[in-house]
Amino acid sequence: MFKANQSRAVVLLSGGMDSCVCAALAARDYTAAALHVSYGQRTEERERQSFEAICDRLKIGERLVVRNEALRAIGGSALTDERIAVPTSPPETGQIPVTYVPFRNAHFLAVAVSWAEAMGAKKIYIGAVEPDSSGYPDCRPAYYEAFNRVIRTGTKEGDIEIVTPLIALHKQEIVRLGLELNAPFDLTWSCYSREDRACGVCDSCVLRLRAFAAAGAVDPIPYETAGKL
Repeated sequence: MFKANQSRAVVLLSGGMDSCVCAALAARDYTAAALHVSYGQRTEERERQSFEAICDRLKIGERLVVRNEALRAIGGSALTDERIAVPTSPPETGQIPVTYVPFRNAHFLAVAVSWAEAMGAKKIYIGAVEPDSSGYPDCRPAYYEAFNRVIRTGTKEGDIEIVTPLIALHKQEIVRLGLELNAPFDLTWSCYSREDRACGVCDSCVLRLRAFAAAGAVDPIPYETAGKL
């Protein structure tokens, strides 16, 4: 349902903690439409479940689920290639981890821009985070500034904008913001390895657990082990 006097926005929703908070912001301020991209990642079924559940909770009715076959075929990441082990601790500062999926966000954003242009949405929300983001190069502000220039050049009206409301926040700040927004953290999934109970030791789980602890909150999802914080 459209909200009175509000325009439309597309939000990229993986099902993880950051994208959930981003979706809560988009649903608060716009008539949100949610996009989920499966790309052969280890936990794609569990992430899809989280996507649907979060949309239900936030009352986002318009949804698009697409599958990208290229990223798994290309490989080069522990998330898409089972021959590469998922690390059990965050990488050293400045080091790009093996969980980086080569140029992944460009694939996601291309779909989002196409959908936004087709439906007349002017904003695209993505939960990219530069601090505490394990050094992913496609989480840098300059990346989104460049992508917005591409959109202005390569779309009919040139007036669609990528919005990154979380990009400068630390993870614990994202947790606090999500709690303020009543974001459904209990429905999210961040683990890189498992789909039944979060492993608690992969770099994504460790960063998430640290964030909730630093925010003075309890992470509501089940963990196999608490890991080392």
